[in-house]
Amino acid sequence: MKTFQKPLTSGEEAHYVRLLREGDADQARAAKDTLIERNLRLVAHVAKKYQNVDEDMEDMISIGCIGLIKAIDTFDAGKGRLATYACRCIDNELLMLLRSKKKTSREVSLYEPIGQDKEGNEIHLMDVIEQEQQDVVEALEYRGNVQRLMTLMRQELTEREREILLLRYGLWGNRELTQSEIGERLGISRSYVSRIEKKALGKLRGKFEQG
Repeated sequence: MKTFQKPLTSGEEAHYVRLLREGDADQARAAKDTLIERNLRLVAHVAKKYQNVDEDMEDMISIGCIGLIKAIDTFDAGKGRLATYACRCIDNELLMLLRSKKKTSREVSLYEPIGQDKEGNEIHLMDVIEQEQQDVVEALEYRGNVQRLMTLMRQELTEREREILLLRYGLWGNRELTQSEIGERLGISRSYVSRIEKKALGKLRGKFEQG
């Protein structure tokens, strides 16, 4: 098991921080090395908070050391103890790593092929997720059937239904809005916007499936 040197006392810490800032090049380099070595126990302590995540502890400590070095480089001696400031920097570095890994993992799984359509084109999980509500509007618009969509919306939808779909999906130059934003603009509740949207999409879906 790896052992770490004893942490610095507040007096020792202040001494090495002063040498780092005010000493010559050799003194500053030696002071920085000491500040790193004597705070490695702190890195391990912070990293242990994340011991249940699926990451190698040695890797976590290495990333935590980057946070420690950033803390030493940016520490303001007039604002308390280095150790307190370093804890936050180490924690932030580890959180950034975990968030990055989570985001990458999610992107990989979402865009990984899960099958093929009738024409042999790959189908991704993201395609399925995005299909539920937007399939009618997006399929029509992006397959080049804009004219048909306009005709269906004009013939089958009320003025209020058309307006909500245009705003909800950002069609034809409109900015895409949330249901809450549409409700505020039109003076109606978000739940009412949702009901109108679903009803309008149902009308379009029915007509579209009829061919």
